[in-house]
Amino acid sequence: MLPLGGTGQRPQGAPVSLQRRLLIYLLICAPLVWGVALFVSIRQARHEVNELFDTELIRLARQVQATLNFDVKAAASATPAPARGTPEAGSADMNDLAIAVWDSHGRLLLADREGVQLTRYPNGSGFRDEKLEGRSWRVYYLQSPSGEWLVASGQRAKERDDLVLTLTASQIAPWLLVLPALLAAMAWAVRRAISPVNHLATELQRRDANDLRRIPDSTAPTELKPLLGAMNGLFKRIEDALDRERRFTADAAHELRTPLAVLRAQWDVVRRSGGEVERAQAEAKLSLGLDRLDRLVTQMLALSRLESPLEVARQISMATAVHWPSIVEQAISDCLSVAERRGIELACEWPPLGAAPMPMQGDDQLLTVLLRNLIDNAVRYAPEGSLVTLRFSEDRLAIENDGEPLSADQFSRLGERFHRAAGQQEIGSGLGVSIVKRIAALHGLAPTFSPRADGRGMKVVLVRSAAVSAT
Repeated sequence: MLPLGGTGQRPQGAPVSLQRRLLIYLLICAPLVWGVALFVSIRQARHEVNELFDTELIRLARQVQATLNFDVKAAASATPAPARGTPEAGSADMNDLAIAVWDSHGRLLLADREGVQLTRYPNGSGFRDEKLEGRSWRVYYLQSPSGEWLVASGQRAKERDDLVLTLTASQIAPWLLVLPALLAAMAWAVRRAISPVNHLATELQRRDANDLRRIPDSTAPTELKPLLGAMNGLFKRIEDALDRERRFTADAAHELRTPLAVLRAQWDVVRRSGGEVERAQAEAKLSLGLDRLDRLVTQMLALSRLESPLEVARQISMATAVHWPSIVEQAISDCLSVAERRGIELACEWPPLGAAPMPMQGDDQLLTVLLRNLIDNAVRYAPEGSLVTLRFSEDRLAIENDGEPLSADQFSRLGERFHRAAGQQEIGSGLGVSIVKRIAALHGLAPTFSPRADGRGMKVVLVRSAAVSAT
């Protein structure tokens, strides 16, 4: 049914089903191919018919020439040509054939019919197509070896056309009779060929949003296997993304429960505090708890954006040459307050003059977040009054701090979300290393964590690696 007020035309850009498209193509191409085949058949049939009748005309002319050793006029008067419509004429139409003989002086010696007379060509030899009384004729001229006679045998072209038409009609009729069956067979074949696609669509429609099982492709047609492979890969990526979201949500909910409970308790202490000193201490603890909660939420939001492929694609879609001096300046500025509070000195060593510091393509904002997290961790977990150093070379970046070395278990758990070593006095969320690893992977950097050469502190090295993919 057409919509009310519609024009009856298909909206521009409206999808056409694959089955209908195949049927349209077949219904257009099949008659075209059949027409070409019919044209070739007619040409071939005409060629064969012409060969057959041309051979007969040659044989007739030679037979007439062989009889010219007799008296031509006597032979003509003794055996006149059968009259049209007489029993002797048989079933052949004698009006479609003609024979004529001339002597060397151009006198007509023999003509097998009255009415249409063949044209004499003194030097004629071979076949000629002529117009006699407005009708097309095919005439064969044969000269005698001595030049005494010229024999001509002709046939109307209509006789040949009728035979070609009869032969062609005998081929067309069966095709026209079976055409409905052929179209029905093509429609059935198309529906049969498209059935795997329909089964796939039906199966996907029956699934709910949480059903991400792999679609079996062992019995699928070869043409559908790449599509099924891509869909199964998409299902796997969606499942992994959902698992990351569920894990992140569960970890975040668990991690937020503790600071919220602490804040509630600290707020109760603030409300119930009696003296100014007690109230100031309670407010300081409450402020510290709020700072920790703010840092935790900020880090969680940053990690959530980095885990989202669409957000990452939006952020690094305009990758340009990285300008490390501005990145280092911004990252150190962000961490300066913590460094001053703990008396940490920050130093940056650049490569020799003329050498570029680790040239690469990337996103300056994301690399600023990476460097800020590394410097912030190095400052927070270094002994007060110590030194934190950044070292750039042409192919790597290293950050070092001083302090007691981490244990093997602590090294193995680096990057584990929401994990912080016991006994830490500084606020933190346990997400900084996870963020660093994610940004490094997006930029093709391989981070390594190890003690310094003297066995103390922590050394983080970022090395460009073509084998690290941005996934």
